[in-house]
Amino acid sequence: MIAILATVAFAMTLTVAISIGWSAAAETSRTPGTDTTNDDLQRSYKIDHYTEVADSGPRRGENIYAHKCWVCHNKYQTVAPHLSTLVNGSPVNEEAVTAQIKNGGAGMPSFRTTLSDSDVADVVSYLRGGQCCLEGEDLPANPWYRASAQKWTVPTSLSGGPTGVVRIASGDPPQGIMVQLIAPNGVRSTVYTNDEGNFEFPRMQSGPYTLRIATPLEFKPYRRDSVAIVGATKLDDIVLERISKTLALPATPEVESQLSGEELLWNLPGTVEEKEAFHATCGSGCHSFQQIFKNHYDERSWRVLVKRMLHRGGGPIIVPPEEVSSEALAEDELVIKWLAEVRGPDSKDGPVWLFPRLTGASNRVVVTEYELPRVVTSVHDVYGDANGNIWYTSHLSRNLGRLDPHTGIVTEYQTPLTPGAPPGTHHVMVEKDGTVLFSENWSHKLLKFDPRTEQFTELSIKFFAGDFGLAPDGSIWDSKDFHVRKIDPQTGKVLQSFPLKIPESYGRLISNDGNFWAGGAPAGTKGNSAELLDIRNGEMLNLDSGGRPSAAKRGGFDPAGNAWFAGENGTLVELDAKAKRIREYWPPTPYDPYTDFYSAMPDKNGEVWTEELHGRKFLRFNPRTERWTQYAMPEPYAHARWTWVDNSTNPVTVWYADYSAGRVVRIQPLE
Repeated sequence: MIAILATVAFAMTLTVAISIGWSAAAETSRTPGTDTTNDDLQRSYKIDHYTEVADSGPRRGENIYAHKCWVCHNKYQTVAPHLSTLVNGSPVNEEAVTAQIKNGGAGMPSFRTTLSDSDVADVVSYLRGGQCCLEGEDLPANPWYRASAQKWTVPTSLSGGPTGVVRIASGDPPQGIMVQLIAPNGVRSTVYTNDEGNFEFPRMQSGPYTLRIATPLEFKPYRRDSVAIVGATKLDDIVLERISKTLALPATPEVESQLSGEELLWNLPGTVEEKEAFHATCGSGCHSFQQIFKNHYDERSWRVLVKRMLHRGGGPIIVPPEEVSSEALAEDELVIKWLAEVRGPDSKDGPVWLFPRLTGASNRVVVTEYELPRVVTSVHDVYGDANGNIWYTSHLSRNLGRLDPHTGIVTEYQTPLTPGAPPGTHHVMVEKDGTVLFSENWSHKLLKFDPRTEQFTELSIKFFAGDFGLAPDGSIWDSKDFHVRKIDPQTGKVLQSFPLKIPESYGRLISNDGNFWAGGAPAGTKGNSAELLDIRNGEMLNLDSGGRPSAAKRGGFDPAGNAWFAGENGTLVELDAKAKRIREYWPPTPYDPYTDFYSAMPDKNGEVWTEELHGRKFLRFNPRTERWTQYAMPEPYAHARWTWVDNSTNPVTVWYADYSAGRVVRIQPLE
């Protein structure tokens, strides 16, 4: 008998990350060295196939459960039953639970065409084992995190290490190939080949490394274990072979697991109207496109999922059904019908076409990926302290983390639980005295953490939303109920209040001199509003971008006092404090029509950094020259909710938390 569970009417896929499972018959070989593009170190493949923790059994079942079941079957919501009985009256046994998972119910999708028999068996083995259920309070350990056990120095320089050359057997241009060294502590350092195929790593601690090509895509995997690195080692030439003689690639799980969300959408059939409807309704960043497209549901199941995702809360707490306009219902149906066609039980993908690799300055960069101690963390924001540590929040767990970039060692602190509210943290900033200030997204709280005493303190600010601004004088700024508010963090008293024409903004920014506040569009909208407040005289500018809904999200102030926001429609939005006007800047990305931005962060030089929410690239924009530079990430995600720039280095260093892959990433441009 199953100890504590079974499935019920609302067991749906994870709202914040509708997870991945290629098809009903998704049982493919993962043996390194086979004639595929998977070398068993491809993170995106493991995420797609729920093998982040284990290849089979209860631990893998927990991995699947976290993606597929937890969002509706958790103890914090009351609409769907918790896992105790089967609502159809069947006895709670292995056969009945297996049938319920496969067949679904009135409010539950059928998983038989997305989860294979072995997938379902792993879930049932997890449920049967008595360890269920994952609630975000204690996440599974990440087997790839080895920094605490294997002490190793992470390089900080930009050159002086191993060198080599990549050659393409077919004669293709060798630029933009991502060459990666994985240290014994699990930290990955990636450099990029220039137009001649040459590459150079930073100077590294001497010892054995794994050498591989990250996300090889059109090439067969290349991997060498136990490569001895000593100083400026000259590595053997890397010769890559294509997996296809044509430009189009076969649509195998190995290939498609390496595609970004926008590349997947680009390759799918459909009209402009269908794809734009999908992009508009499902592109806000709660999850990646990959986590939708790698499912195969029937039309009824897609309808259940779309209604749940768009109109029942979008999180672990299911809200009562909302009134939906006839226009929104029509758009829902367009999306549902399209998904049922391109991601139905029997849909097949045609040949895959790739975006061209980057050239020139885009390849002058070092990218470092840090493993975190736990998987399915939905890591959200990052922020650096004066000691060089990087603090991060976890959107769906109670873990507040501190990363030592020099060693890769992470120290976790578990936040206090709030009765009736799921655990989860959102924005994080560090005060001048080193105290960490962070918000809890589900309990609507603002807390302080003192690293010296390791004590948490809840601030007296009620009904707090996710974002906040921290002024130089230590005051907290937010927006709520059509007002911008300055709040005393100790007492919770509202010290100043300024009228706002919208209910609230999403991004809430304070300039470095404390003279200006800025806000973006309301959360969850496609609006075109942005606001700029001169705190000195109370003058509020309510600006908009005209007919194009920019949906300004999160951002920061540049050295000149101008506010920058990431636009959900793929633009950078500037609020000019002196000219009192709004400007939009569109990147020259003809191959990237289905991606968006989420956070924009100016650096000390006035350049602005942003990410492709559904792509694989980080973008750098120089407003003086209007020059854009793109940097491709080693995995097919640049899913950053927040970007932090370390201005103490030269060139600057950019940090982000990858929400999809659950790691912290450092970007070091060479110029």
